[in-house]
Amino acid sequence: MKLVRGLRWKVLALIMLGTIINYIDRNTLGILAPMLKEELHFTTEQYSYIVSVFQLCYSLMQPIAGYVTDLIGLKFGYAMFAFVWGSAAALHAFSGGWQSMAFFRGLLGVSEAAAMPSGAKTATLWFPAKERSIATGWFNTGSSVGAMIAPPLVIWLSVTWSWQIAFVVTGLLGVGLSMLWLALYRNPENHPRLTKEEHAYILDGQEQVQLPKPSMKRVVTMRKFWGIAAARFLTEPAWQTFSFWIPLYMVSTRGMDIKQFALFAWLPFLFADIGCVLSGYLSPFFAKRFRMSLVNSRIAGIGIGAVCMIGPALIGLTSSPITAIFLFSVGAFAHQMLSSLLYALVTDTFEKQDVATATGFGGMAGYMGGMIFSLVIGQLASTIGYEPLFVCLSVFDITAFIVVLVVLGQWGRNKVTPPAVPSGAHAD
Repeated sequence: MKLVRGLRWKVLALIMLGTIINYIDRNTLGILAPMLKEELHFTTEQYSYIVSVFQLCYSLMQPIAGYVTDLIGLKFGYAMFAFVWGSAAALHAFSGGWQSMAFFRGLLGVSEAAAMPSGAKTATLWFPAKERSIATGWFNTGSSVGAMIAPPLVIWLSVTWSWQIAFVVTGLLGVGLSMLWLALYRNPENHPRLTKEEHAYILDGQEQVQLPKPSMKRVVTMRKFWGIAAARFLTEPAWQTFSFWIPLYMVSTRGMDIKQFALFAWLPFLFADIGCVLSGYLSPFFAKRFRMSLVNSRIAGIGIGAVCMIGPALIGLTSSPITAIFLFSVGAFAHQMLSSLLYALVTDTFEKQDVATATGFGGMAGYMGGMIFSLVIGQLASTIGYEPLFVCLSVFDITAFIVVLVVLGQWGRNKVTPPAVPSGAHAD
């Protein structure tokens, strides 16, 4: 079998594809929300319940999905969860009201919970430590690429055929991904196309401590975990708001119809892509330019993202729908920058056997925060409006940066990690 140079980047492209499909399936509901409110006759408050069921199931299942992935392996774990989430997404087409929609949404949350732990696990297994921020930045880009593709695709399917067809088609993408992953993925030590030189390069840049099996107890008893979990709890409401509430806000408050919204809906997620990619390269730059440790360079990038979250706080000051979307775009850029670096911190600070478990527990904390905030929006949006709630998102992210700085900051350390080279040039 022919060996492939730079295979780790192709594996990264595969997990990025999975993240794209995951977020197309996840965002279909939010895009169709204005239409579904009319078709299925539910209120804004009932819509918040549908969103919150997904967030609750997703949050509770993330540590379990991460642990299962660590336990049975990435190949079969990710394929199994992708098949279930694709099927669950397609089943949304059979909803007859908000209760049945909430049930299928919960099933989607249970199965999609494996996506981010699996991505972090892939970056840990396939990349040396100095390249992991780049790897996590690129695979996390899939979340915003999927969210960017979803509006024109879903609206076209729903307008051309029906909202039911939109759910079925996007759901089948997840089923197809499951089969593709099962056929193509192998761990580095078992991959027949990986060169010896690249395998050695990956291993030389990784911690060689081997633990017998993943441990939930080991993860949750670490102080550094609670710092990351608190940050995820505070930052995730922003992404959940961008994913599930922007369409309703722009249609109900800013006066756009769903076709007009489709023309601009991709813009925040394009900015989010830029934030994901930039975060990966920013960390090595800080490490080299300011002689920071690897962990401190990640935290510095998180700080920049937190400051840029001022964008959504200013939305209430503008009367232009286009300006509002631009400010959402600044927020999406900021959030994905700091989110990617939070994932990178997990890969930096936990053993390989525990990465998916730690990512899952952190994701649980994040989606708990997102669920609570969605319920708050459902209760308050019709009384005080959306704009004061957008201000809260900025405050949350700045607070998260302070938490990470205090808990994980490496004070007085002069240890410097060489910057990563953003290509497959090393021994490929």
